[in-house]
Amino acid sequence: MSKTVKDLVVSDLKRQLTGISDALLVNVVGLNAIRTTKLRKELRSKNIKLEVIKNSLARRAAEGTPLAAAFTGVEGTLAIVWGAEDIVSLAKEITRLTGLKEYEGFTARGGALDGSKLTAAEVKQVSAWPTRQEQLSILLGQILAPGAILAGQLTAAAGVLAGQIKQRAEDLEKAAPAEASPAVEGTAPAEDTPPAEASPPAEASPPAEAGPPAAG
Repeated sequence: MSKTVKDLVVSDLKRQLTGISDALLVNVVGLNAIRTTKLRKELRSKNIKLEVIKNSLARRAAEGTPLAAAFTGVEGTLAIVWGAEDIVSLAKEITRLTGLKEYEGFTARGGALDGSKLTAAEVKQVSAWPTRQEQLSILLGQILAPGAILAGQLTAAAGVLAGQIKQRAEDLEKAAPAEASPAVEGTAPAEDTPPAEASPPAEASPPAEAGPPAAG
């Protein structure tokens, strides 16, 4: 490969890795062309890119970036993979694929996480971490848990109070005296007879006028 071609390869890879702080290194030497093509297709479906490149050229492309640590002590031809939702999702997918028989020979070689070098064993450890989405779900659950507990306590207290009120109402109904029986149908209730008015006193008759004296 001429120097010009090498410079073009390095420049292109450097462009692709701009802004990337996490990536993994894998070995694809054991895969034939058909399996490599199938692997690339499967990785693309998870938004993961794979680039096979000589170690020396990859080191030049990553120089001065957080990915430089990944190439420390690494030799030979390798492939670099990056993308997915986060480094955990990337590690999970790579670890899953290395366990498939159809991709026998595909192995993790290490990587870089926030500027720190990862070994092959550490890649597997990272794959056991919760993903960003899972972390958000856990955090959301922790935030909502106190509110759910408080709501449960308030609901329980309200239920107890409602039960007590209902029981008290039933007790009062049982203790209330029976109402008086209604009057027989068709019989008008007796009304109090008003006292008879006193008759006015009889006027005294005027005295009879004396008649003329009787004749002698």
